[in-house]
Amino acid sequence: MYLIRAFEQRTFDLTREKPSPIAGSVHLCAGQEAVPVGVMATLRPGDQVVATYRGHGWAIASGLPVGDLLAEICQRETGINGGRTGSAMITAPWQGFIGENSIVGAGVPIGCGTALASLMQGNEGVTVVTFGDGAMSQGALHEGLIFAAYRNLPIVFICENNGWAEMTPASSINKVERLSERAAGYGMSGTTIDGTDPFVVRDAIQLATDRARSGLGPSLVECVVPRLWGHYNRDIQHYRPKADKANAEAADPLEVMASRLIASRVADSDTLSQIRREVDRELDAIQTRVLDDPFPRPDTAREHIVAAPSISKRDITTSCRETEQVTYIKAVNEALRRELASRPEALVFGEDLGKAGGIFGATRYLQRDFGVDRVFDTPIAESAILGSAVGLAISGMKPIVEIMWADFLLVALDQIINQAANVRYATQGRCTAPIVVRTQQGVTPGSCAQHSQSLEALLFHIPGIKLGLPATPQDAYDMLRAAVADPDPVVIIESRSLYQTSASVHYGDQVAVVGGASLRREGSDVVIITWATGVQIALDVANTLADRGITVGVLDLRWLSPLDDTAIDDAVKRCGGRAIVLHEANITGGVGAEIAARISERHSDAKVRRIGTPDTRIPSSPVLQSALIPNAVGVEAAVLGLLEQ
Repeated sequence: MYLIRAFEQRTFDLTREKPSPIAGSVHLCAGQEAVPVGVMATLRPGDQVVATYRGHGWAIASGLPVGDLLAEICQRETGINGGRTGSAMITAPWQGFIGENSIVGAGVPIGCGTALASLMQGNEGVTVVTFGDGAMSQGALHEGLIFAAYRNLPIVFICENNGWAEMTPASSINKVERLSERAAGYGMSGTTIDGTDPFVVRDAIQLATDRARSGLGPSLVECVVPRLWGHYNRDIQHYRPKADKANAEAADPLEVMASRLIASRVADSDTLSQIRREVDRELDAIQTRVLDDPFPRPDTAREHIVAAPSISKRDITTSCRETEQVTYIKAVNEALRRELASRPEALVFGEDLGKAGGIFGATRYLQRDFGVDRVFDTPIAESAILGSAVGLAISGMKPIVEIMWADFLLVALDQIINQAANVRYATQGRCTAPIVVRTQQGVTPGSCAQHSQSLEALLFHIPGIKLGLPATPQDAYDMLRAAVADPDPVVIIESRSLYQTSASVHYGDQVAVVGGASLRREGSDVVIITWATGVQIALDVANTLADRGITVGVLDLRWLSPLDDTAIDDAVKRCGGRAIVLHEANITGGVGAEIAARISERHSDAKVRRIGTPDTRIPSSPVLQSALIPNAVGVEAAVLGLLEQ
């Protein structure tokens, strides 16, 4: 406990130096030391810890090298994460420390994933997830607790209640005295304990981990702790009553423990002083070394965003063993079936896709054929679905999850953008979170404004995520299998309006890599660059204009990330710089704007136009929808207009 306190004091002191060797803010855990010390006394090798941004104590108790920890906080090359995470996101999954998380409550669904992985792998591992009392108001946390109870996961939730939700007293928000009372609502065991006594913590967590290992499911343990310092290093605590500070100091777990040790004659004051001097000398040496350590090399800043391609692109149809006339959605089902058959680590889950087979039938009969452990329904809880997928992927499983509508991604984007996309980068490539997210989007007759948006631009903007939009049944099969084989997070956005389109699909077990456009039709006058629902519109226009002697090329990008710039450049050159970028999404801020900009920057003779849905909401009326979304008439006019310039 003293090592944690001395480390935090040293870190705090370093932030006050001018100039400080620590850039940015730090959140220190003074007063909470007994919790990680008591908890870690109960855990076994292979157990895992998910902490919060106030997690230095958990990192130390988990056994991370103290020097590497301080180096990371000082953003040095020798830090645990090479200076990429700093104080608030330190992660070392290879040591069972899934990591801190600077998004309040976000670690709970991820912990559900690591716990589910332990269950699936049969290793009797337990995951401990810790969070503050403020996080108890977060939606992601509630989703995670519901998910954990539903799946009966081997997980222990620990609320370190220091009475403050950042700068707001928790008592002003919570209407229950003990937050553990909420456990009953989730159907799990709950208890409140003194978080200043490491022995009390140890004994309570031992009961909870025993319960988890024996298959009795999750528990919620509320540890009441004092907050000795501010919310962060520069917090002057002007909002805090003096009495509250005094009460916290009176409950200082180190002073209380020292008094107990002396009173019980386990140690005398000289012995305790000697221990503290030894710890201080150790930290002195560590600090001297760390401050002499180099900063990261600037030329490494762009490394480890996604994996470098490891195999060459292959034509998946060259080894095909079967060909079948199927719909787009049946091709998706077949891809999932083959991945489940060939990968024991693959799981498929989401809302209504187990027994019911999904509202569009993408997973029909998969639960029957592969079992309820590998294909299962989830609560209506998108953060839990995506967060647990992240935890599973970090733990070596292959989660393939469905978000029923792309519009629903908006309630859970944190788990894709803040969590999955950061794992490889933060760990310098030592870990990744290769989740596969399937969803569908677009306008169909009668769909309302919350079930019809085309949202690919939101994900296209995010480094660390690969993004594909198949336009044909063949690509629905090929691209999904490529996504599952990929070592990074991949989002596949299907087009609901294409689900019942039918074509001959070649099945094969040789899987292509993610990336690569397809030239659906050659042309030399104008190229239409498009994807998803735009492909068929472009082909119809090309066919119509061919009768008038105008050759229109159609380039289906297929993957927006990685973007096939070579294919774009080649197509634009063949057409003398004349290009139209077509998509169903809104024009402003759409992917088309980025592609048009790239063409203009690389081709001095370029004449580029964008076609998309105007900047409007989507009505339910088919008549009104038709007035907004791109169609062949408008695209044909744009092609002719471009040729007249």
